[in-house]
This record gives sequence, structure tokens and C-alpha cells, in this order.
Amino acid sequence: MAEIRKATPTDLESLSQLFDAYRVFYGKKTDIEGAQVFLTERIKNNDSELFVSITENTVSGFVQLYPLFSSVRMKKLWLLNDLFVDERFRGRGISLMLINAAKELCMKTGACGMFLETAKANNVGNQLYPRAGFTLNADHNFYDWSV
Repeated sequence: MAEIRKATPTDLESLSQLFDAYRVFYGKKTDIEGAQVFLTERIKNNDSELFVSITENTVSGFVQLYPLFSSVRMKKLWLLNDLFVDERFRGRGISLMLINAAKELCMKTGACGMFLETAKANNVGNQLYPRAGFTLNADHNFYDWSV
């Protein structure tokens, strides 16, 4: 059974390895040093909520959320931006446990909810999220602008 808790600076070395694997999964080049710098800044600046799963004394997965606000609802809204479980620990319900930690954060902070985006080709995620209570929003268009 995995333990879910908020990430701390002592998790950074192993969490950076896992975060790098997550980025590689999405087609980025490996950059463990960059991953560690990025995660260190998130924790130090307290500009994301980062939860880890600990399985067999190892960081086995993580979920990272960023705060947003809904003007229409006049409440906080969370973006579930990153969710990843080490291949060795998949199939144990860790993803659902991490999502439940994110849901608890929403309730604790009085948020109106959370949303996420995943690739259409992410078959595992596209099966997981409805099981976790998310609904596919077919009423809105999602637009992207990048530099």
C-alpha cells in the first residue's frame, strides 16, 4: 500500500528522476538537473501543490496542481497539471490515491473544482479520469498559444 503525502525538499532527488521520466513520456529530452531545479523552485516558492506516493520506501508517483481562479464562480480552481506513476508500481491504484489527495486539496481550500488536460492518445489516462469522477467537457473549446 502506498502512502500519499505532500512533497518535501528531502524528496527532490528521487522525485526529480521520476519527473524526468514523466517528461520523457511526453516526448521531451531527459534533463534530470533541470527537473530538480524546476521542482525545487515550485516547492521553495510554494506556487504549486505537489503530492508524492511512497511505496516500498520509494517515491513511486506524484501529482502536481497549480492554483487558478474562476471569475464566474468567484472561487479558487485547481489545475491538475501532472500525474505520473513509476512503471514498476502501476496497477496498484496509486493514480487514484493521488487524485483523491488532489480532491481533498480542493475541498480543504474551498475550491469549486479542478480540471486537467491529457493527450487524446493517452489511453490509460483517458480511461482513468472518468473512473476517478472526471467528465469530458465537450461544451468548450480548448485553445493553446505558445512562444
